Amino acid sequence: MDRARELSECDEAARPLLRGYARVLTLQRDCSERLHARLGELSGSLDRDLSVVRSYVPLVLSAADTIGPSLLAQQSRHLLDGGDAAVDSMLLAWWRTPSDEHFFARVLLQPYAACLARAGIRPADRESSRGDRVCPFCGGAPQVSVLQSAGDADGGGRQLQCSVCFTLWPFRRVLCAFCGEEDERRLGYFHSPSFDHVRVDTCDTCKGYLKTVDLTRLGLAVPVVDEVASASLDLWARDRGYQKIALNLVGL
Repeated sequence: MDRARELSECDEAARPLLRGYARVLTLQRDCSERLHARLGELSGSLDRDLSVVRSYVPLVLSAADTIGPSLLAQQSRHLLDGGDAAVDSMLLAWWRTPSDEHFFARVLLQPYAACLARAGIRPADRESSRGDRVCPFCGGAPQVSVLQSAGDADGGGRQLQCSVCFTLWPFRRVLCAFCGEEDERRLGYFHSPSFDHVRVDTCDTCKGYLKTVDLTRLGLAVPVVDEVASASLDLWARDRGYQKIALNLVGL
């Protein structure tokens, strides 16, 4: 969240977006602290862990007026009016079948998934795909690609970061993270001088794209934050018919 606030001061155009995102990250930090305090109660089965997750639901829903458009406030009131049954139904549905469209489920369950990942508690009731193009911990789709100095990492220092639990895993550089295309002639990237450390990796086979944050160019970058800050690159990709593998929390 500090990185989001820092970037919001530097980029007037992206300031409203980043300030809203910073508020979301602050809420997720508070959720994570509550989860950490009750770590011993977590089983990895969301159905059994709902009582723990519910403890921070009001914290997020009551802040809806401060983090986005009025539609979010309406959705939060609907969930609050529906009580535990409405919230539980939303959370379990997203956990079993993740979707970019359910904002509150993502905000509430990303801290839960990240907590499980840090503790090494495998999700017990989440059906997930397997393979190198999805998260090896929870099966989530990648949110962003990260480049670091190669070191001992496979694939020349490239990693993917999960959109659900934020786990990082090694991934080959010349490979589409959406469909697995390997032909360099079908793979490309777009780079703007405005974001020297961020680029868009595209695939003309599946028309998918993923943004890459290059930490060798800017080591202070925080991939999930800088990915949001470079929203204009998403607009470039969309205008050319590319589809993002997983939307971020601001819907881009």
